[in-house]
Amino acid sequence: MGTYFAYYLTGFIMIPVIIFSFICQFKVNQNFKRYSAVRNSRGLTGAQAASEVLRLNGITDISVKPIAGNLTDHYNPASKEICLSQNVFNSPSIAAVGIACHEAGHACQHAKGYFPLKIRNAVIPATKFGSSLGIPLALFGLIFNFEPLIFAGIILYSVVAVFQLITLPVEFNASKRALAVIETNNFLSGAEYRGAKKMLTSAALTYVAALASSLATLLRLLLLAGRRK
Repeated sequence: MGTYFAYYLTGFIMIPVIIFSFICQFKVNQNFKRYSAVRNSRGLTGAQAASEVLRLNGITDISVKPIAGNLTDHYNPASKEICLSQNVFNSPSIAAVGIACHEAGHACQHAKGYFPLKIRNAVIPATKFGSSLGIPLALFGLIFNFEPLIFAGIILYSVVAVFQLITLPVEFNASKRALAVIETNNFLSGAEYRGAKKMLTSAALTYVAALASSLATLLRLLLLAGRRK
């Protein structure tokens, strides 16, 4: 009886998290679509903006390259590459400049030894392991009433929550760096700058949603483990 109660209780916990995540993703897509359609007054492409951020920070060993996909932009610290999707790399839109400068912000973090980024990169292998095995182990433990397996799964999945927590300052700082460069060097100004800020802020909230989701899932596993008794 207790286990069923915990199951339904934790289901209700997930509902607001799912709604929040949906809203955040909707806002990201909406803002990206809106500001991708607006050309910035300087005609800077995403590739040019990212390269300029690197130049302004004296970074010469990181390259900027195009990749396939939509919103697949990222910085690869292993290969020292800023990878920009085609609709960012070649686009002179407000959105392209904002996204490119954000990814260049990660490159600057890497080059300058930003401590939270070092921690995040260090826990990535454990996070991959925890995200793939944590929940299955905990559920098998619950099904077969084997406590060590339950808590092994919970501990593994908690690494995912820790990773999401560490990710927040990394992402917010990259956006802060991007907006500072954009404003100081007049990449965008006035309404253009506000548009880029709005887009990056909505993107940052998706990481808040990811953290909320992982914490809610972790709480759900803990409640189920507790109610099992």
